[in-house]
Amino acid sequence: MNSDFKTYLTQNANFSEEQYAEILSDLQVKNLKKGDFLLRSGEVCLHSFFVNKGLLRSYTIDKNGKEHIIQFAPEGWIITDRSSSFFHESSDLFIDVIEDAEVFFLEDKFFENLSCLSAEFAKSNTQALHNHIRNLQDRINMLLGATAEDRYLQFIKMYPDILLRVPQWMVASYLGITPESLSRVRKELTRKNFK
Repeated sequence: MNSDFKTYLTQNANFSEEQYAEILSDLQVKNLKKGDFLLRSGEVCLHSFFVNKGLLRSYTIDKNGKEHIIQFAPEGWIITDRSSSFFHESSDLFIDVIEDAEVFFLEDKFFENLSCLSAEFAKSNTQALHNHIRNLQDRINMLLGATAEDRYLQFIKMYPDILLRVPQWMVASYLGITPESLSRVRKELTRKNFK
């Protein structure tokens, strides 16, 4: 247990076993079932969620009731609503469980405390934040100007194992296309001998 979370910490800072045990003692870990919610639209997001096992997603629902998936979070990923958490505003996002999951609930002070313990972690955390911003910018650019095929190929690159774990309508929602369009894209790629 906790091996992925321990890997996350040791890759980002050189914590001793004693420090790791102390860090764990302050954390809340929950085993969640498929369909459980960690955040609903209108709530203030109080945590970041580290996925130790399982799969989560964040999404919005528009005024017509259509879901728009923003992010998937497989093992080793962190998912949250940064603007809600940082500015203490109500969230527009839902975060729910797609596969049964073991999730670490990380409060804002968690990152601050670890940054005080380790300059290496502080640097790594800043790098992770900038990487997240870069990925969001790339995603916006893809949604605004890329073809459905290019978006699909980028999705496979970003989430190499997700295609086998989620229904096709979720992939289509993430890509901003209909399931029918996704089917056409996949057929065209197959025709081009894409594997």
